[in-house]
Amino acid sequence: MPRGNCPLRLAIFLLAVSAQAAAAEYDPYRVLGVGRSASQAEVKRAYKTLAKEWHPDKNKDPKAEDMFIKVSKSYEILSNEERRSNFDRFGQLEENQPLGPSQQGSRGFHNSFYFDESFFHFPRSRDFADSKYLLQHAAFNSDVLPDSHRRPYLLKVTSEWCFACIHIEPVWKETVLQLEPLGVGIGIVDLGYERRLAHQLGAHRAPSIIGLVNGRVTFFHQAVVREHLRQFIEDLLPPRLVEKISENNYETFLNGWREENKPTVLLFDQENSAPLLYKLTAFSFRDYVRFGYVDQGDAHNAALLRRFNVDSYAPSMLLFKEAPLQPADAIQARGMKRQIMDEFVSNNKFLRVPRLVNQQLFDELCPVKQFHRRRKYCVLLITGDDPAFAPGNGAFLDFAAASRKDVLRFAYVFQRQQQPLCQALLPGGQAAPPPQVVILERRSHAGKVMYRPVSGGWNGSEEDKSRLHEQLELLQKDPTYLSSDATLPELNNERAPMFLLQWVNAAHDYIVQMYDDLLYSNCRAPKKDFVEVTELTDVTYVSNLVKLRPGHVNVVLLLSAAAKSALLRKYAKEVFSFSGTQTLHFSFLNGDKHPHWMPSLLRSTNDALPSEGQWDEEEGEEPPDYAGHVLALNGHRKYFCLFRPVFTGEDPDRPEASGPGDRRKSRSRSRSSSHSRSRSREDGPGPKRGRATSIEVHHKLDRLGLWMERLMEGTLPRLQVPAWPPLGEASSSSSWTPSHH
Repeated sequence: MPRGNCPLRLAIFLLAVSAQAAAAEYDPYRVLGVGRSASQAEVKRAYKTLAKEWHPDKNKDPKAEDMFIKVSKSYEILSNEERRSNFDRFGQLEENQPLGPSQQGSRGFHNSFYFDESFFHFPRSRDFADSKYLLQHAAFNSDVLPDSHRRPYLLKVTSEWCFACIHIEPVWKETVLQLEPLGVGIGIVDLGYERRLAHQLGAHRAPSIIGLVNGRVTFFHQAVVREHLRQFIEDLLPPRLVEKISENNYETFLNGWREENKPTVLLFDQENSAPLLYKLTAFSFRDYVRFGYVDQGDAHNAALLRRFNVDSYAPSMLLFKEAPLQPADAIQARGMKRQIMDEFVSNNKFLRVPRLVNQQLFDELCPVKQFHRRRKYCVLLITGDDPAFAPGNGAFLDFAAASRKDVLRFAYVFQRQQQPLCQALLPGGQAAPPPQVVILERRSHAGKVMYRPVSGGWNGSEEDKSRLHEQLELLQKDPTYLSSDATLPELNNERAPMFLLQWVNAAHDYIVQMYDDLLYSNCRAPKKDFVEVTELTDVTYVSNLVKLRPGHVNVVLLLSAAAKSALLRKYAKEVFSFSGTQTLHFSFLNGDKHPHWMPSLLRSTNDALPSEGQWDEEEGEEPPDYAGHVLALNGHRKYFCLFRPVFTGEDPDRPEASGPGDRRKSRSRSRSSSHSRSRSREDGPGPKRGRATSIEVHHKLDRLGLWMERLMEGTLPRLQVPAWPPLGEASSSSSWTPSHH
């Protein structure tokens, strides 16, 4: 080795040592002023205090900006459990991924020193401005993934010391500045720190650019140019979000409000096709509003512009409700902004009198009473879809249009399509009543309402309008005017026949994804879009319950052979949103194969009532019907939470119904009295002996989603057991292995 190189090597060695020493002095705990055992709440509290103190906009100290970055960097490390653990174990130099002892031991002398990238003023692949877009695994699944059904996301996968990431950074920043104001979500995934999230996305190299729409991941494979990225986002949106409207089809489009049960929005602009901003707005509100686009520059649309008195100097939005040729609202503005469009559509996303076609619409239109908000009353017309009902329906719409009271919401239902709801609200559960108006106020998410039918029925006469007006005035003066109570069933989903179209769309997405995977190999991991449900048998019972890991819970559905298919489909649907939780497992137990297990479990708990779990087989008693019960079993701590299904069979205290009419009355009485014991149905042990029909059996799990939320909150009662009973018959102990604390 030439001697002339010795001073240079010595200088590099000393600089490397000094760089390591300076980095070793950096301690995020010391920066935030917290101890190494500090909780996440303490770390967050310290960060907020210091961030306010050192924010460059408020603190004019020359060192404020550096200190603010250091505080933010420290919080970035300590708020992420994986980064914090790495720092505690190995230490960390600035933003470099730390190396464990096994990695360090295999490195040569010349590789045992490295420089902080700021030492050579090396441009970082991620600057401080990117920190607000950084995604973590938990936040992605709880926030971003559900939100992708409302707006598309553009994600960048990056890592430290990624030269290609640095190369695309200017284009990425320009794209973000252009797309974020339009409503596109932006996210950044650090491949080094968020390996679980990167694996979930199927991204195993940096840089990668990903589009996320409706929970579906699509990789970008073109040259990273701003125009290509914009087109990539536009291509991810579903087709036919916005209908092209002209003089030839506008009447048909606007008259579709009745069948679609939605308002209609028309945008008038000079471009040949609908702008991306408008498509993104349509994507966000597609469940509520229909969207059309009119090209103002097309000479064939001149008559259409005159008909609606549209000035072509600026983009215009016209919103139509029940009057298809008369706009209910309109805005016009140069440089239409996303916020303006969102407010305009959000304030008009319901018809004046929408038809209740599913539970979601009912929940939004007539929300449950909140103590800190003004009361909301729902004025509901129960009518029919025959032409003979049209005059009365039109008169109800006129009455609603004339009302200016913000506390009133008007809606109607077709009695034939929503029979369970109508039977619960009408006197005696009439099967074919005349048109009837009911005023109601929702009191709980479990279905409890206070209501009062308007006397005299409804045919739309002036006398009927006067009578309804008087009763609404009385209600405003005295809220106790609603004197009847009931527990309403969940509304039938009249949009269910659209499942075939949804299936076709899902199949199309799957084929496109498969083609994409074959065309562009990215070593992607498979993504789960289903719930894994395991049957509890003699083989799986011990591992899935008795020896379940501490902190883990198995959510077990009890079913019978006859109800297996319907209950499993409903069960998977209700628990799907919770299936990403690592500590939850999902199973089912066939009660026909193991009839003794559930009674044995209920007898063993100290919290059960004396009569619970008692079944005398020798006396010839029919075994209890536990199909539809769900248990959350903590195998290690020996306790369980119990969900009791919604009762859908005959009233067990009443003789067998002799005919369809009697059966309807029985169910009506069961509903009207069930509100007082709805909580005990979910929480308390014990079966119902009434049997549900095959059509109704899936309704047993209608409340399971709410129960799962309470399970995750930890607010459900816990029933302790001394030991788990054997899965076989009560007298057998061969398959029972007791657990130990």
